[in-house]
Amino acid sequence: MAGKAPLAFTGSRLDRADNLRADPDALAGMMNWRAKFLKLEGLMPELDDTNGLVWGTLADAPEDAELVFLGLDDGKPCFAAVPPQGDASPRMANPRLWGLMQALAPDDLAIYGEARSITDWHARHRFCAQCGSGTQIAKGGWQRNCTACGTQHFPRTDPVTIMLVEHDGKLLLGRGKGWPERAYSALAGFVEPGESIEEGVAREVLEEVGITVRDARYIASQPWPFPSQLMLGCHAYAIAPEITLDETELADARWFTRDEVRASMEGAPDAPMNTPPKQAIANHLLNWWLEQ
Repeated sequence: MAGKAPLAFTGSRLDRADNLRADPDALAGMMNWRAKFLKLEGLMPELDDTNGLVWGTLADAPEDAELVFLGLDDGKPCFAAVPPQGDASPRMANPRLWGLMQALAPDDLAIYGEARSITDWHARHRFCAQCGSGTQIAKGGWQRNCTACGTQHFPRTDPVTIMLVEHDGKLLLGRGKGWPERAYSALAGFVEPGESIEEGVAREVLEEVGITVRDARYIASQPWPFPSQLMLGCHAYAIAPEITLDETELADARWFTRDEVRASMEGAPDAPMNTPPKQAIANHLLNWWLEQ
């Protein structure tokens, strides 16, 4: 794994117990006083006095709410409710959420990430993509079935490559549209249908900065529940350093020396940029690169 600390949204203590999801009788038998119910404000986490997730019982679930089975916590079944509305907006659009994420312990953050992704998917997929009819929850919340044509729908995860591009010991980092002036991070983009990870890396770098890369390789991954992505951390080498910026995607991109990256990661007052937060896989990739 890249970096020394665990990646945010990984390391959940829950046993997902997939064998129970397909057993309606077993699920029904677990919905009793022993079951734990994760309290959320819509899709926002509720925190207690110790900055931990707030758990109640199924009596706290909203009336008629669809419930998703999250897994077992030391043998106790855990559930969360599907909110009335989903949220496809990026994480940066909600400063309060970012503050709550920073307060949560790593294992609680992982549980929250799972709950947010799956309940948000349900809230935004109440109708069948095949025929437009309503869908109903199935398999403990890990499936939706169309009530008309019977099509089965499953929670989606969108793969995103996020890559460090290196040339002559320097690292290429970019600043997205609307980002703060000194904020730089690794380039990133969705993997498209019919692409491998390596092909996605090469295409995104070429599109965003006009650079051809070689030897793209996978480093580490991170679930990112905004709304439900899998960040695929990679590294590649640039054939040549000349940048042709796609100004529809990026506000800026430039090469940084190892000393500049290290100073920025250490928060030096004269550092040339602000690096990604510790919760982001880009931060781990930068640490990994510095350790090579």
